Amino acid sequence: MSRNVPALPDTVAPEAGFTVPDTTADIIAEVQTGTTGEVTINGATRTVTGNDEAGVREEIIGLVVETARTRGQSVLLQVSDEQGDWPLTVHPNGRVESAGPVVVGRHPKPAHTVPLPVQNSSPRPAVPIEADARTPFAALLQPPAAEAAADEPDDEPVSLFESLLAPLAVAAEPRASVGGAERTPSLPVASAPVTSMPVTSVPVTSRPATSPFVTSPAAAAAAAATSTTVPPNLADFLSSRPPAPTGPAEHGWQGAMRRLTGGLVSLAPSPTEQMQRSAISAVQRSLNGPRTIVVLNPKGGAHKTTATLLIAATFGIYRGGYTLAWDNNETMGTLGVRAQAARHTNTAVDLLRDLDRFGDARSRVGDLDNYVRSQGDAQFDALASDLDPAGAASIDDVAFRKLHTTLSRFYRVLVIDTGNNMRASNWEAAVETADQLVIVSTIREDTGYGAASLLDGLRQKGHADKVAQAVTVLASPSKTADEQLSARLHDHFRQLTRTVVDVPYDASLVGGGPLNVDALAPRTRSAWLQATAAIAEGL
Repeated sequence: MSRNVPALPDTVAPEAGFTVPDTTADIIAEVQTGTTGEVTINGATRTVTGNDEAGVREEIIGLVVETARTRGQSVLLQVSDEQGDWPLTVHPNGRVESAGPVVVGRHPKPAHTVPLPVQNSSPRPAVPIEADARTPFAALLQPPAAEAAADEPDDEPVSLFESLLAPLAVAAEPRASVGGAERTPSLPVASAPVTSMPVTSVPVTSRPATSPFVTSPAAAAAAAATSTTVPPNLADFLSSRPPAPTGPAEHGWQGAMRRLTGGLVSLAPSPTEQMQRSAISAVQRSLNGPRTIVVLNPKGGAHKTTATLLIAATFGIYRGGYTLAWDNNETMGTLGVRAQAARHTNTAVDLLRDLDRFGDARSRVGDLDNYVRSQGDAQFDALASDLDPAGAASIDDVAFRKLHTTLSRFYRVLVIDTGNNMRASNWEAAVETADQLVIVSTIREDTGYGAASLLDGLRQKGHADKVAQAVTVLASPSKTADEQLSARLHDHFRQLTRTVVDVPYDASLVGGGPLNVDALAPRTRSAWLQATAAIAEGL
């Protein structure tokens, strides 16, 4: 499939308010079977699935719309399926338009077909045709019927397409001009068998083809009218419930007024409080099984350990526990130093040695208390790496996977701190198991360089899809950060990762001692709540 998409016709204007990139498609997609397809974005290929071809197309368009929103501009998409090649323009608001001529293959094979007799003759090259005018994205249907053919000025014999689409779509088929006379193409009745037989060759002219991704509102309405009505079930009833009413303000002057009047004056929460409540809801969202978050930067002093502890604390506080902060340094890390102390000094190496004890299905999370360190009101546990400077023990990829398998039985969220060696086997194993990557950097040239080189390395190792969904956290190293450098970092990482969030400088974190969440400034806690909410959205 060619990556070159023809220029947008003059008759189709770009969607208002959006910019359209150049005419080279950087997003390539293919509908491979009735239930699977592939999308290539930024060089990374993802497999999509659906219940049928329409579902596959919806998944493809959904991914591309998300990319357009991330980039803040319309994107060009080239889709290939059994019908042909479809150049499309996808806008951030979900609107899909044709982006130029559509090339239909010699023998399209649409779904739900009714065979049409075809004369054996030499095949004609694919015919470039113009796609429909732009239509709303909401109408994603199966490929509509091929329209009837008309005379060509030359007498060269060509073959008719081997099949047409379902009778529903054929019923709306326009009349075709054959030999200068108008006629309505006839089709066999659906209940009668169709016998293939030779017919006279009919010259075929270029005809408008309808993209299975861009369809008319009339076609969508017709399909909806004929679709089978499915009776509602309990899940439909529960999903129809209106959202819970917003409670009164708890913070700010609005909350103070409610408390001073004993509730007689009850004001709605401020936009800031509403944003905080939305972030809490995101952190508390249901998860489909245990989830692993991996915090990365190959440069030391990049705020990785601090970020690991604060992310775990935020999940623990708002989710009520079952969260683990784990230092996956192959030798000595500092998470054990930054976490609250316990009555023991056991580490991941000790847990690995006794891991057979937890192979029994009767083992409980409380059995881990002799290896992890409870963090009190922050409601998370910490697993330290080896702290013995003279020790020879280390954690490799095999050991990491054994630990990860066991710990995933007891914790819903695992937040993993990593070392500085991108070539270490346990580092690579952590990235492979990650459900969400978090790229951390202070607003400094050296740590920013480390984060940028990290993303290049991850993409080269085949993790481009995880990089595209990663969250970048930029931490201010002082009360006044370099605004020019901050803008550069934002611009760079915004183009590579899903989102970029800022966290402020906090004097209580400078000393490097055990983390005390209560000592954090309110704006610091609020910023890490927003950062954790962004991370949770990727889980």
